[in-house]
Amino acid sequence: MAKRDLRFTRNIGIMAHIDAGKTTTSERILYYTGKTHKIGEVHEGEATMDWMVQEQERGITITSAATTAFWHYGGNVYQINLIDTPGHVDFTVEVERSLRVLDGTIATFCAVGRVQPQSETVWRQADKYGVPKLAYVNKMDRVGADFLACVEDIKNKLGANAVPICLPIGAEENFEGLVDLISRKAIRYNSSEELVNYTDGPVPAEMQDEVEEWRGKLLEAVADCDDALMEKFFEDPDSITEEEIIAALRKGTIEMKLVPACCGSSFKNKGVQFLLDAVMRYLPSPLDVGAVTATNTVIDKPVTLEPDPSAPFCGLVFKIATDPYVGRLAYIRVYSGHLDSGSYVMNSRTGHKERVSRLFQMHSNHQNPIEFVEAGDICAAVGFKDLRTGDTVCAENHRYALESMTFPDPVIGIAVEPKTQNDLDKLGVALSKLAEEDPTFSVKSDNDTGQTIISGMGELHLDIIVDRLRREFGVEINQGAPHVNYKEAVTASVQHHEVFKKQTGGRGKFADILVEIGPADEGVNGLQFESAVKGGNVPKEFIPSVQKGFESAMLNGALAGYEVQSLKVTLLDGSYHPVDSDQLSFEIAARMAFRNAYRKCKPIILEPIMALEVVTPEEYMGEIVGDLNRRRGQITSMDTAFGGVRIVKAFVPLAEQFGYVTVLRTLSSGRASSTMSFDHYEAVPPAMSKDIVEKSGYRYVPYDD
Repeated sequence: MAKRDLRFTRNIGIMAHIDAGKTTTSERILYYTGKTHKIGEVHEGEATMDWMVQEQERGITITSAATTAFWHYGGNVYQINLIDTPGHVDFTVEVERSLRVLDGTIATFCAVGRVQPQSETVWRQADKYGVPKLAYVNKMDRVGADFLACVEDIKNKLGANAVPICLPIGAEENFEGLVDLISRKAIRYNSSEELVNYTDGPVPAEMQDEVEEWRGKLLEAVADCDDALMEKFFEDPDSITEEEIIAALRKGTIEMKLVPACCGSSFKNKGVQFLLDAVMRYLPSPLDVGAVTATNTVIDKPVTLEPDPSAPFCGLVFKIATDPYVGRLAYIRVYSGHLDSGSYVMNSRTGHKERVSRLFQMHSNHQNPIEFVEAGDICAAVGFKDLRTGDTVCAENHRYALESMTFPDPVIGIAVEPKTQNDLDKLGVALSKLAEEDPTFSVKSDNDTGQTIISGMGELHLDIIVDRLRREFGVEINQGAPHVNYKEAVTASVQHHEVFKKQTGGRGKFADILVEIGPADEGVNGLQFESAVKGGNVPKEFIPSVQKGFESAMLNGALAGYEVQSLKVTLLDGSYHPVDSDQLSFEIAARMAFRNAYRKCKPIILEPIMALEVVTPEEYMGEIVGDLNRRRGQITSMDTAFGGVRIVKAFVPLAEQFGYVTVLRTLSSGRASSTMSFDHYEAVPPAMSKDIVEKSGYRYVPYDD
């Protein structure tokens, strides 16, 4: 194979709110690039990228799917590595890990719904990883569609410098095509499934003034990104060439100073080719993104990895999937170097060498075997024994670690048990495989009841997990009612002296520690551990054991058995026995100190608070707001949108939201809709706290006891 020019590679994703048309747009991209020969429709359960049975039945995307396609533009052939991501907030992990490895993204918006809650979530995720964006306003054929109003919404709600690069010709049922503001050409589409279903022509006479007005705004926006263009813009705007506009737009997009915005109707096959051209024009190649920073784990110093096939190999594992035919698939983004099928790589986390038995280029759930991958590629590999999401794989003699990924904690759990004893072992294997695939899904055993508790990001998430257990792994289960993943926290600091002493004849156990336990500093999660021991009263080799003891004790708070969200522990002093003291003794002493001092720290229970947005016709506002107040909701805003529709935003405890969708449908005769995402943890009211503690099987003890 000839060496590939990375200038013609695009690693892109499609992200959006639910039902904005991500998968429909992906299907059109596959069709027009020649990857598929028939357009698969989401509503018919035939979308190529929605390959899971659950996706086809429900018409939603659950897991991100990757594919590779090719597009001819400007006399060159571009390779597009495309990832289609879910829109539902329960599967936000799929968006997070995809954006971590992408160079650019198509942010898709509904021309009627405009910027919706999950649009804001995925936009923030893209900002977090510095991913340049191209805005695509879809569904221009729907009643109420308004391209420029959507662009204005993007500016106001997302704080983005959205710049239209086209204007729609007509809207709703009269949507015919686009006017390219750069070339001043009208592109008119027909709805057929022909590969070329459009014709170029002059700008409609009635749009001339509007086109010139918005072209002027486009020139002004790109001039801000280029000093040479700024001079030309003030002297003679007409002297700016199309090539200069495109180059400045590209520069501004890659530097995240602006967001080119275009529109279309993917379902009606209008605007997709223009969108593809815009991807090649404005979104970055791996060369534009440039070098990434990694850590040389041998000398613990940062290094830069250039997107160069001749450099040492380094890649990031961003997803683990289980395939019934090839086993565990590890999705890898290659940042530098070259990797051959059958060669060995080093796992930076474990320090172990592993063999890559086969490499694949993915097309949804189909694997196409390939001989090698190079910098800029996205591939899947099999053969790894111990690999997790976020691991770095690198050349054996160049040990690098890329920045890993952080995922939100699960907020809702249910108890599960197999219906038959024969399914017990199968359930354990199935749950471990699913937890390996999904970092926001966790499995644990309740020490008090012996039940298996599975936790996830929402009711739909757990519903899909249970369905997958039944269909993919053949495990029938009984499940309990959903319960909230509460957490605990302390509100006061205390000093505590703990001595652990055990004599059994012969060598005994001894540890003596003086600690201060209290709330962690603001913004700190987990254990914040500090040592202030002087004079070697506690030997250095035992201090990590004290930290380990507190970390393990935090998994079960002494108030109601829930995980302690954050804690600050300062080891002040202590003593040891030259014969009887060991690491285990100090670890046990730390656990005992946590248990004995915890109640004096005035512990509280924290509950997950969800950000809720309800879209409802005006006449149902009263009942919906009243219902939210009964659910301990805090209304944050009530806005009026297009067509007199009201948008209610509120913070509501997750404990009050089970089955809310059904209640909302009843209150609004099925006309209102809602979206909900986790926002933060907050203290539970004292009266409820007592109930939660008693239900957990612990004894409720007020602070002053």
